Amino acid sequence: MIDRRGFLRRATAGAVAALGLRASRALAEPPPETTKIRLAKTASMCWAPQYIADELLKAEGFAEVSYLEMPVGVPVSKVLASRDIDISMNFVGPNLLRIDQGDPAVFLAGVHVGCFEVFGNARLKRIADLKGKTVAVTAVGSTEYVFLAAIASYVGLDPRKDITWAVNSADEAARFFADGKADAYIGFPPRPQELRARNIGHVILNSATDRPWSQYFCCVLTSSQDFVAKNPVATKRAVRAILKASDLCGAEPERVARLLVERQFTPRVDYMTQVLRDLPYGKWREFDPEDTLRFYALRLHEAGLLKSNPQKLIAQRTDWRFLNELKKELKG
Repeated sequence: MIDRRGFLRRATAGAVAALGLRASRALAEPPPETTKIRLAKTASMCWAPQYIADELLKAEGFAEVSYLEMPVGVPVSKVLASRDIDISMNFVGPNLLRIDQGDPAVFLAGVHVGCFEVFGNARLKRIADLKGKTVAVTAVGSTEYVFLAAIASYVGLDPRKDITWAVNSADEAARFFADGKADAYIGFPPRPQELRARNIGHVILNSATDRPWSQYFCCVLTSSQDFVAKNPVATKRAVRAILKASDLCGAEPERVARLLVERQFTPRVDYMTQVLRDLPYGKWREFDPEDTLRFYALRLHEAGLLKSNPQKLIAQRTDWRFLNELKKELKG
């Protein structure tokens, strides 16, 4: 049995040196305005930093840390707006669309790069080959759809006209592709690991390694405008805990994987370990999240999905002050 508390304490004041981090300044800051913090829980295993951050959040002054199991198909930004959760990782493309539709979410930081992979059958060699083909997704407008629409528009395809979208549940979408009823499938961890293990299809795009996607965050940290305005100290402390947890995922993937299995976030330690090894955690210091928002906003605007001016969204719905402070404090 892994000592969860002992393991996670290594990212706090007494152990940051082992990870190349500077000591936390949390003790010199005012206490958080609230001692309760609520985060989202989904099937997305790339959100591992969020799932192992509870002890780090407690070290930041949050006495009560809870996770809300997200209903299938309900956007994180909608739950933030309803005040059922306070802060959460989120997929950048779908979150941009929800903000464009009026959800009062705000971007706080990039967390990691490269969670999605596009699989194709033998007839597909590149993204441009998707013209006239069928892609399995969970819904038109789903996370899978939004990311693949952005990818398609980048190579000159019109996702509304050039691709047929086969809608199924998450399990059925993967099975639909495996059974040869769809030409392509876009997956998020741990489904790409499962497909490779079963030798189903081949990867035609890996966002962790293929440019330009590997240069931009796929998962970002978000909160509601109301929470950030009322709780700036708590917001910074929560961002710090999750970014430290992201560093832990990159530094000790095997131990983090065992922890997540122990806590029943995922059943397979081998798949989870592979996810943590494959994804470039720790890039939050290097990449500019504003570049990510601009890149995806332009792609989604080209795809006809985003109506607002990208620069206007960035100006109104970002708050980088906490990230900028933490980049100085937590230098690797």
